[in-house]
Amino acid sequence: MGYGRNNLIYLKGGVLENRPEFEVKETDKRRKNFRVMLSRYLSSPIPEMEVKIILGDETFFTKTDEYGYFSAWVEPKQNYNPGWHDVNYSIIDEGNEIYRATGEFLVVGDEAKFGTISDIDDTILVSHATQLFKKFRLIMTKNAKTRLPFEGVTEFYEKLRAEANPFFYVSSSEWNLYDFLQDFFKVRNIPKGPFLLQEYKSGLRDLLFTGGGSHQHKQDKIKRLMTLFPNLKFILIGDSGQRDTEIYRQALHEFPERILAVYIRKIGKKDNFDQETTQEFQDKGVPLLMLENTKEAENHAKKTGFIVK
Repeated sequence: MGYGRNNLIYLKGGVLENRPEFEVKETDKRRKNFRVMLSRYLSSPIPEMEVKIILGDETFFTKTDEYGYFSAWVEPKQNYNPGWHDVNYSIIDEGNEIYRATGEFLVVGDEAKFGTISDIDDTILVSHATQLFKKFRLIMTKNAKTRLPFEGVTEFYEKLRAEANPFFYVSSSEWNLYDFLQDFFKVRNIPKGPFLLQEYKSGLRDLLFTGGGSHQHKQDKIKRLMTLFPNLKFILIGDSGQRDTEIYRQALHEFPERILAVYIRKIGKKDNFDQETTQEFQDKGVPLLMLENTKEAENHAKKTGFIVK
C-alpha cells in the first residue's frame, strides 16, 4: 500500500520467487503455521528486475534493488481525490510482461484533521517482543486469524480514523510479514493504512530475531511522513518494550509543532518515563502518557477532543 498527496505518490513493492501463497484458516494446525511462516523467510528476492507501474493512463518504470524490492516517487499528471486508489504493476523480463499484480495507494486530503502513526508489535498485536521464547512460539504456531490484538484497539483506532484521518503503521517487522499483517488487520477490522516496515530479511536466524536490530528506520519513515504532509499533525502510538519513546522524542525535536500527543503502552516492568523525557514533552506542550490499556488512551483522546464519541 503506497501513499501520498494528489500529485506526489510513494509506491513500494517486491519481486520474489519460491514464495508459496497460502490461505490460512483458524483451524490450521501448528505444523502448517510453522511451514507458512518459514516460507516467508526462505523465499528469494530477484534483484535488477524491471517493474512497470501503471497508474491510470500513465506508465512509470523502476527496478528492484538487491533485496528484490523497488520504491518509486511518481508525479502523475492526473490529480487523485483523497482516499484509496488502485495501481497495477507488471514484471518485465527481456521486454515481455511475465507477471502482473494490483496494489493500492492512499491519497491524504486537506479535510483530514490529523494523522496517526502507530507501531504494531505489542502496540496493536500481542507479540511478547521482549521475550524471545514467547515471541517465537507465537510467530511459529499461530497465524493471522488466530493471533490477537490488544483489547479495545480496533474501536479506538476507528474513532481516531473518523473524518478521513489517515493511519500509518511504522514497525520494525520486516517486509517478509507484509501479507501476514495485511490479513491480520483485515480479520480484526483494524483501520487500513500503509505499512512502513523494516527491510526484507532472509534465513532462519532472521526469522528467530524478527523485529530486532536497529530501529532507526522508524525515525526515517516518520520524518518522511512529516515532510510529505507538511500541514498535517500527528498522534504517535507505541509501547515501552523497545525504543518507541526515544524515537518519538527525536520526532518531537525535529517537528515540535506537529505532534498532538504520544501514547505509550506499558510492556513489562517499566511504568514511567525518565524525568528528562517527561520535561521535554511538557516544555513543548505535548501530552506523553504511559498507559496500562487502550481505554486510558481513548479517554484522554475524548477529553482533548481528538475523538468525539
